Amino acid sequence: MFRSLAAITCACLLTACDGSEGGTPPEMLPFSVTEVADFDEPWAMTFLPDGALLVTEKRGALLLYANQKTQQISGVPKVAAGGQGGLADVILHPDFATNGYVYLSFVEAGEGKTRGGAVARAKLVRSTAGGTLTDLRVIWRQEPKVSGSGHFSQRLTFGPDGHLWITSGERQKFDPAQDMRMNLGKVLRLKDDGSVPQDNPFADQAGVTAQIWSLGHRNLLGMAFDGQGRLWTHEMGPRGGDELNLIERGANYGYPLVSNGDHYDGRSIPDHYTQPQFKAPKISWNPVISPAGLLIYNGSEFPDWQGDAFIGGLSSESLIRVEFEGDTAREAARYGMGERIREVEQGPDGAIWILEDGDRSRAGRLLRLTARAR
Repeated sequence: MFRSLAAITCACLLTACDGSEGGTPPEMLPFSVTEVADFDEPWAMTFLPDGALLVTEKRGALLLYANQKTQQISGVPKVAAGGQGGLADVILHPDFATNGYVYLSFVEAGEGKTRGGAVARAKLVRSTAGGTLTDLRVIWRQEPKVSGSGHFSQRLTFGPDGHLWITSGERQKFDPAQDMRMNLGKVLRLKDDGSVPQDNPFADQAGVTAQIWSLGHRNLLGMAFDGQGRLWTHEMGPRGGDELNLIERGANYGYPLVSNGDHYDGRSIPDHYTQPQFKAPKISWNPVISPAGLLIYNGSEFPDWQGDAFIGGLSSESLIRVEFEGDTAREAARYGMGERIREVEQGPDGAIWILEDGDRSRAGRLLRLTARAR
């Protein structure tokens, strides 16, 4: 559970793009870091129109942070937390101001020891005690539910077209990423009520196949649209080969048939260039960064960074800045944060907000990044 903290300015390290760490003096950093609060294994956050913040904790809590205090939101669906899964993303409907809809992704139990990701829609009703979710309805599920506790993915966003986009990991099962009878290892596009848009690339096919926008993915933990309306995702590679991808309609990104990494048991996977029928990543990282959370910045706090992407790094304990030119991308800078970074969001004032991952022994901090005075 949350505990309030006094706001303090922190120093952090700047890490070069080649992964080497440098002890940059605090006055040389491009931002200052203010520690705002901390949470138990936080996973995602989203800002409400009045500037309050919704934060999910992996074990199943949805919290409202406002006016330097936290309150519980009740009515959250039952969560089967464990391993990499639990309560995951939270986003608002584009018309939240009028309809009050929020969307949550989470893991639910199946028969036996199986689990699967799900997405629910509910109305958020605020109160002096915090609030509650009403009229909750599950609008999407991973099919099939399988054993294991990894690679759920479950990032959510709304596109410029008003449709709901979902990332669905291949659950560490490899082959489902290429199996069109399953919605595992895919990027999915739905209407806001969970139904299938008729202009999806496979809409004329039965079952979950109609949900699919792209396939051949592993574990996608970041998704965002840029100012041109293009969809970018990143995903964790196997042993090496983390990826940043530009998502195209009906495209196949190749996993597990190709990857710029290899299997954990040492077996080689052919690189993307060997099979050009599969879409290759715009950036591939090896050593890996373990990407989590993706923001494409358009605020005023950092005018020089407008249009750049920011990626949280888990194993790399960093915030990675990416620059785009046309449909190409490159890592422009890496800022060592000293902790695993799970989530990145832009605040209403243009500040960049990040959530540390945390674990059962250590809280994950909520940090606000602002420009240094020139």
